[in-house]
Formats: sequence, structure tokens, C-alpha cells
Amino acid sequence: MIYVVFVEPKTPGNIGFLARTMKNFGLNHLVLINPCQLEHEAYYQSMHAREIIYNRQEYNSLTEFLKKVSIDFVVGTTGTAGGSYNLPRISITPENLAQSLNIQGDIALVFGREGDGLTNQELELCDLVVSIPTHESYPILNITHAAAIIFYELFKTQKKYPVEDLDEASLDEKNRLIDYTDEVLDKLDYPPHKQKNASIVFKRVLGRAFISGREAHTLKGMFRRIRDRIN
Repeated sequence: MIYVVFVEPKTPGNIGFLARTMKNFGLNHLVLINPCQLEHEAYYQSMHAREIIYNRQEYNSLTEFLKKVSIDFVVGTTGTAGGSYNLPRISITPENLAQSLNIQGDIALVFGREGDGLTNQELELCDLVVSIPTHESYPILNITHAAAIIFYELFKTQKKYPVEDLDEASLDEKNRLIDYTDEVLDKLDYPPHKQKNASIVFKRVLGRAFISGREAHTLKGMFRRIRDRIN
């Protein structure tokens, strides 16, 4: 199941347009984080996708949503991709995402505020970040335009290459693997800021790899032996 998460939308019209775009590509689960007041414009702009707005879920923060809903994989979006030193914003393209996203489970596609996007703190909650290449003269896309591009890439890939029942690593398995990594970093006396960056990098590499349950088990064993050897 794919949840489309819109963080702090400021205009009801964009909520309607997003619902309409979702229905174009067979997506039905809309989550609004601390939204503006939903007015008639939201339902009007959604056209034949009004049921998506009627059935929406609302939460006060992205953190609250991720705590209350069991999500296996979180994909953030940004219009300002980071360079080598802006780790939370290191991103891949929608095409890369669609070609790699062959997992089973619940996925959250997270879109940020109109104009401001997602904060670095919110992006750090994501397993992977997607950014759409655009011309430098006007690089920021409207939320619904960006969503349409990402939805389309996912839709065409999944229609062409149906998802098979793969033994994808669960959220708990991946989180435990990250915990083992952090334990090893603790043993190596990494400075706190470098440990945080290393943990973010490992989480993102893990997200791009889409590892299987068996692979996660093997890596956990490796990190456990490293930790024990250090001890």
C-alpha cells in the first residue's frame, strides 16, 4: 500500500489537485499533516477524486504519523537536492526510485509544504529522498506537478514489471541493523556529529539497496561480530 503524505498544505486547492493526480495513477490513501482548513475548493479541484479527500487521514506531525501507522519504507521529496555535504538531501531521481522500488509492504511518499518543502529534520526520518531534475532558471515544481511525475514513474514501472512476492527486509530488521551500526560507531568513539552523519548515510545506502530479509540477517551478524571483537 502506498500512502501519499502532504505535510502542512497551505491551500485547499492543492489538496484537491493532489487527490485528482493520485486517482489518475491508482493511488487512494491520502494523509494530511497539520493541514489548512479544507474548503469547497479542495473538493471542487479534486473533480472525480473526492472520495480520496473524504477518506483522508490527518495527523499533527510527520513523526506522529510514522509512530501511529506501520510504514515499511519512507520516501521523502525535495526540490533542493543536496551536494556531498548536505547529507539529508542527497537524492535519487523518480526513475531510479521506480526501477528499484520492488518491495512489498506499506510505503509513504512524503511531499512538503508549498514553497518551503520538507525540513532537514523531516528528511532525516526518510529512508530515501527523491528529487526531480529541473532547469536552473526555475528549479522548484508545484507540489502536484512533482507528484504527477513521481506517480507516473512508479505506475509505468509497476505495470510493466509486476511486483513479485520478495523476501524484503522488514522495518524492524532494517532498524535493528541501523542500531547495530550505531553501536559499532559508539565503540569507535566517533564524535557525535560525525556519528549522526554516518548513521544517516548508512540509512540512505540501506534504503537505496532494498535489501532482502536474508541480506539484513547476514549484515546484522557481521556488525554483531565487529562489535563483539571491539569489546
